[in-house]
Amino acid sequence: MTLKFHWFLPTSGDSRAIIGGGHGLSRGHGRSAAAAYRPPSVDYLGQIARSAEQLGFEAVLTPTGTWCEDAWLVTAALTQQTTRLKFLVAFRPGFLSPTLAAQMAATYQRISGGRLLLNIVTGGEGAEQRRFGDHLSKDERYARTDEFLSVVRGAWSGVPYDFSGAYYQVEGATVAEAPDPVPELYFGGSSPAAGAVAARHVQTYLTWGEPPAQVAEKLAWVRGLAAEQGRTLRFGIRLHVITRDTSEEAWAEAGRLLSRIDPADIAAAQRTLARSESVGQKRMLALHEGYRRDGGDPHELEVYPNLWAGVGLVRGGAGTALVGSHAEVAGLIEEYAALGITEFVLSGYPHLEEAYWFGEGVLPGLHRRGALDRALTPVTV
Repeated sequence: MTLKFHWFLPTSGDSRAIIGGGHGLSRGHGRSAAAAYRPPSVDYLGQIARSAEQLGFEAVLTPTGTWCEDAWLVTAALTQQTTRLKFLVAFRPGFLSPTLAAQMAATYQRISGGRLLLNIVTGGEGAEQRRFGDHLSKDERYARTDEFLSVVRGAWSGVPYDFSGAYYQVEGATVAEAPDPVPELYFGGSSPAAGAVAARHVQTYLTWGEPPAQVAEKLAWVRGLAAEQGRTLRFGIRLHVITRDTSEEAWAEAGRLLSRIDPADIAAAQRTLARSESVGQKRMLALHEGYRRDGGDPHELEVYPNLWAGVGLVRGGAGTALVGSHAEVAGLIEEYAALGITEFVLSGYPHLEEAYWFGEGVLPGLHRRGALDRALTPVTV
């Protein structure tokens, strides 16, 4: 089984501390976010993108939301600073016409040389959706996403596409030239409505980094839904990572990050996240609901060997990290791979330095074990 590894572009800023944000959270400006904040300039994001390309990552995920720079614009600029790296662009269906989205994606493929991947984010936070003028319920948003993706895929077909649904009515939807290759669709969601959309439309289903037994249950559920549609999906997982030459060094870094989180920031973030409509976010919260200490032992948040839930104390969305020596991190990656996970979307604080820790520490070991495509491994001199 060949694995693919993707990195992350912190378009809401970066730091040596965990920055809150995502899924309805603002970045915040308390003690937790005050450590040498790095603005998300094109120069800095370009450093990360070029490093990810050099280290052998397949793509970089770019998030979407109020507190992020626009993913389409930032990554289009970065295609001019890279040559091979792909861009996994997160966007929200419903905020623009599906035919326009199809046209944007087709143009992106041409100007980038086929380096666009799309991460479909339906949106699990009502307050965030209303900020953009969207007042649909959660299940209605998934129903709209279903129609949206039908139109996008139809417009890419090369044949004018008609569609009449509850949310969209289009006649002759098409693009000037069909994208080549057609952008692959990535999608995550833990609710029944989300599973149905994944089964019908996407190529890769993404899950957050829960313990392996929980991930196995989710993958079995989605596999079954896809099989009912006569389809087979790939599976990916979204995780942070703290990897060092020794386990002790990695856990010391996790402890340092934990010590920089202000208890007031934890309390505020937890109150906001508890109001989330996202099933996946509720599952993330459950991983650390018993943790109440200020600056405690990071191992208290180890929810599975080498899987740490500390990031989710103040950050919405992905809240767990692989923590350990390079060999330990590689071992847990292989455990997830044994479940059927083939794509790993990773990040770390700060994103520039952590990309090198992983790329120079973990990827070579996985390559030696035959888990990587030789063409995408970093060149060592």
